[in-house]
Amino acid sequence: MSPHMYWALLAMALLSGALMPLQAGINGLLAKEVSSVLNAATISFLVGAIALLTLALVQRDGISIANLKGLHWWHWAGGLLGAFFVFTAAFVAPRIGALLFMSLVLLGQLASAIFLDNQGWVGFKEAQINLGKIAGLLCILGGVWLIRRS
Repeated sequence: MSPHMYWALLAMALLSGALMPLQAGINGLLAKEVSSVLNAATISFLVGAIALLTLALVQRDGISIANLKGLHWWHWAGGLLGAFFVFTAAFVAPRIGALLFMSLVLLGQLASAIFLDNQGWVGFKEAQINLGKIAGLLCILGGVWLIRRS
């Protein structure tokens, strides 16, 4: 991978993370407007699905029925997990604030990531848990505690 591609990927990951609290706030406001967290999450997912479908059609990246038939039940879980996050964000973030919500999301993401890397599950490169990783998680946990206290 070229250095330019590597830095572009890092920038995309950073931007994606930076937009998460904005998404949570927008979905929280949407939930108020439509008087339903579930409907807000559904609208959010529909808009995202239409955007992705449009991009797939523009790139002529069709979906094969044969490919869909070969999927296991757990291949479909990514969409369910995404829906759970959008629903949770729309419901929880407006009640506890963007900073505390995203801090807890980050803690959960990193704790899960350490476990998934350690096991080498779902396609991740295996990487053993070590003291530095545990210390990093504890620092984030301390940050959550400080944010919660202030």
